[in-house]
Amino acid sequence: MFEPRTAKLKDNREVLIREMQAGDVEASLAFFRALPERDRLSFRRDLGMREAVEKRIRELEDGAVKRLVAVTADGAIVADGALEFSEYGWERHIAELRLFAAPSHQRKGLGMLMAGALYDLAASAGVEEIVVKMMPSQTAALRIFHKLGFRQEAVLRQYVKDLNGARQDLVLMRRRLEDLWQKYEEFMHETDLRSFRME
Repeated sequence: MFEPRTAKLKDNREVLIREMQAGDVEASLAFFRALPERDRLSFRRDLGMREAVEKRIRELEDGAVKRLVAVTADGAIVADGALEFSEYGWERHIAELRLFAAPSHQRKGLGMLMAGALYDLAASAGVEEIVVKMMPSQTAALRIFHKLGFRQEAVLRQYVKDLNGARQDLVLMRRRLEDLWQKYEEFMHETDLRSFRME
């Protein structure tokens, strides 16, 4: 169970980071539809469609995925993060991390704070290693993961198709959970984010 927490950003705005709930359909739809096209094209499914968002929320019931959202005082979702756990025994120590933030809240420390919250979820679930998979066009997420010390393991050329059907590269990165927390702490102390941590 994830304990909701208030986070203050670099610009002094506050958001509530909490688990996604069944009632988040409308806010999730608004969030995903407002993302830039380059981000929407990288979705594995069209999250601008109500059915896809509803299915995404239903997936929380079996525990194979954990989702966090950052919500403003007026109820708008401004970031969405997930940990997806493997159903296979030989990958049971691994989780895949996914993260999106609204352009209005990028470069404010929110992505890093969401990553820290997702770390807490991973640690409580006994995860040992985090994997991220993304297209090169997901520059904001790539920037966060590079800062956290994720190592690029492979680039699979023309491996996936975006929502327009165009083939794209897939970047595979990974980081041991123990090393990830150390890097996260170092980053928080080296930047002014140390003044804007979870409360």
